[in-house]
Amino acid sequence: MKNLKLAMRESEQRTIIKISNAEIGRGFSVIAGPCSVESEEQMFESARAVKAAGADMLRGGAFKPRTSPYAFQGLGLHGLKLLSEAGKETGLPIVTEVIDPRDVSWVAEFADVLQIGTRNMQNYSLLKEVGQTGRPVLLKRGMYSTLEEWLNCAEYILSEGNPNVILCERGIRTFETYTRNTLDLSAVPAIKELTHLPIIIDPTHSTGRVNLIGPMSLAAVAAGADGLIVEVHYDPARALCDADQALTPTLFKDIMQRLRPLQSFMGDLPENS
Repeated sequence: MKNLKLAMRESEQRTIIKISNAEIGRGFSVIAGPCSVESEEQMFESARAVKAAGADMLRGGAFKPRTSPYAFQGLGLHGLKLLSEAGKETGLPIVTEVIDPRDVSWVAEFADVLQIGTRNMQNYSLLKEVGQTGRPVLLKRGMYSTLEEWLNCAEYILSEGNPNVILCERGIRTFETYTRNTLDLSAVPAIKELTHLPIIIDPTHSTGRVNLIGPMSLAAVAAGADGLIVEVHYDPARALCDADQALTPTLFKDIMQRLRPLQSFMGDLPENS
């Protein structure tokens, strides 16, 4: 990894990214909301629910890269405006995915954090564009990518003058078929050894199973992750995207009520315990 000039850890100092009242890299931050923005009612009800449960930031997809060209692709600009309005009402900074380099500048006008999805991790033109915005970037690990490949993609963003990169482990493809992907929790301590950048976990896409999201969220806290990004829909049965893996507000609240005490406990442990 000798080609990594900016991402490598060279001291005990770690990058902390301040986004409104949230600080990624200090404590444990939770980003929650629906997979995609579908309607005004859905977005606002979901936003209010995650805010009430203690989320720090709001997620929602206005542009959705889908495996099938016939699947719901998002509401585009209208969805982005709804997400922005929901964020303002709840006071939550918003995280949304950008998939096209041509859209970066105007999406950045609405979003507090620009997300790069797993399929675009090595879209170097897109990485350069988000790097030039100065906006915090949430960079998801490619589903077939090594840690070195992932960090090299972070390097593209950093080399454009943007120091605000958040890494997100979202599961990798293995031979296992019970879960949607395989959550690589070993990436958390490994990344913390290699880089100063914060790392969060996506237990939704890594498992694809509602019953596993809670345990993996707690495991992420214990592993030393800096936060979570999780899908929550006010009525998953009506979701247009990833309905089977979306938490209800009640389930999300239950996870948060277990997560925060564990976070506090882990924070009280002496280092290297």
